[in-house]
Amino acid sequence: MADVVTTNQFKSGMAIEIDGQPFTIVESQHVKPGKGGAFVRTKVRNIATGAVLDKTFRAGEKFERIHTQSRKIAYLYSTDDEVVLMDNETFEQVSVSPAMAENALKWVVENMEVEVMYLNGQPFEVTPPNFVELIITQSDPGVQGNTAQGATKPATLESGAVIQVPLFIEEGEKVKVDTRSGEYLGRA
Repeated sequence: MADVVTTNQFKSGMAIEIDGQPFTIVESQHVKPGKGGAFVRTKVRNIATGAVLDKTFRAGEKFERIHTQSRKIAYLYSTDDEVVLMDNETFEQVSVSPAMAENALKWVVENMEVEVMYLNGQPFEVTPPNFVELIITQSDPGVQGNTAQGATKPATLESGAVIQVPLFIEEGEKVKVDTRSGEYLGRA
């Protein structure tokens, strides 16, 4: 018997079946209007196609939950056609499409661990760690006199992502970044 979940139990990352198609919940919001019944506004990603859809469900509506597995795997390299990952325990290499790993590639460099979600033995999503420590490869020097409270400047990380950092941060420094928001957290 498959697990059944209601809209009240929705959490980000949960996999459910909608109209016979597998979806993961990107975000959900419970809405209780002044008039009428409560409903749940969600963003769901179709696992097969990768398309993100906005869906609205009545509160308490039931769905079949799909069980997924998650494994930590090392990122090796990427080409225009594929992203190659390797399981550190079995040394098995896994190849995924660049579109599937697009968000993770922004924040990782070679040999860094990523999380790969599997459905029925097939990878469907690659996510970076929540926090990464990367070296700044390019950043303009802070302008003297431009010391207003919280002044920032753009900096390019070794992975290629551009973030905002305080003026005192220089090229070659290692910084800690929150990959969910792209926010600078401090020196590493």
